[in-house]
Amino acid sequence: MAEQRKRASKQPAKVDGRVRFPGISPRAYEHPADRGVMATMRAVPGLADILKTLSGIFPERGERLMALASCIRVGDKQYPQLEKIRQDCAAILDLPTVPNVFVHRDPYANAMTIGIDEPFILINTGLVEALDDDALRFVIGHEMGHVLSGHAVLRTLLIRLLSLQTTIAWVPAGALGLRAVIAALREWFRKAELTADRAGLLTVQDPKAALRAHVYLAGGIESEQIDIPSFLRQAEEYTQVEDIRDSIHKLRAVEGMTHPLAVVRAAQLQKWAASEDYRAILGGTYPKREDDTPQKDLGEDMSSAARSYKTAAEESTDPLTNLINTVGDQLAKAGSRLGGMFKQDNGSADGAPDGGKSGKN
Repeated sequence: MAEQRKRASKQPAKVDGRVRFPGISPRAYEHPADRGVMATMRAVPGLADILKTLSGIFPERGERLMALASCIRVGDKQYPQLEKIRQDCAAILDLPTVPNVFVHRDPYANAMTIGIDEPFILINTGLVEALDDDALRFVIGHEMGHVLSGHAVLRTLLIRLLSLQTTIAWVPAGALGLRAVIAALREWFRKAELTADRAGLLTVQDPKAALRAHVYLAGGIESEQIDIPSFLRQAEEYTQVEDIRDSIHKLRAVEGMTHPLAVVRAAQLQKWAASEDYRAILGGTYPKREDDTPQKDLGEDMSSAARSYKTAAEESTDPLTNLINTVGDQLAKAGSRLGGMFKQDNGSADGAPDGGKSGKN
């Protein structure tokens, strides 16, 4: 990460007391696994346009019209406090265009970013009613992180494929291939959510506010009834299971999810909040969009993604992951031994090393 950073101004500008990040590249805060996928999209000419075509850009107009007709559009005279938060978040991340925010009547605690050409944010009343201003700032900043990273293209594709899956489920081969693509997209989107959480933290610049949002999503209604150390220990207990049967249950549960599990997600963001990378960005040191070179950055970003998965596997205490690592190591060693034997056999057949025999009858 250090080699990617570019020095910004020594005295970072501020928005309402919070540090602003002029020209910040999403690569500054993207989760490595997410960055690898997005780097491929940015580096391959025309790929994003192809995916836009496949995902179907026309429904976006209808979705925007439905939001306009059935929700409250945030502005100076409608939800003015949310409008201030909207403008602040866009200014902190230096978004070229400020996405519209609509408040949708729904008790389910959720927010989402919709659209590719003109993304807009939909936030349910379940969150607006439950969260304080700083926690809402984290949520809106999270969604603006999706916008800046360009996640809408792949997310829209995932939604379209999930719809298509039911249509071709009767075709075994087609359903199997589609399921593999969907599983890969879901794995990517879970990492993209961690990316957006980091963007949300950069807009609120208060790890406790982000934690309040995660606690609420996990089931916390009254903060005085939640002990934060105990809450975060739940994530440790989840990751440190010792029975391989628990590992299989975890794998089955997560496979169909597009979002990380709430408690584990909270712990992941708090870990990043304590990192050198986060402190460096707050200090004004981060990659800038004007310096991004997709073709040159692709190899480094893909390597970073690979290192991220490798490190996670090595540090994991999950019994299934450890079993896979052990088997993988044994296979690698066996392959190395077989490779050495094959080279020796080839050497004999070519007539040199075994006592001068030539291989002729």
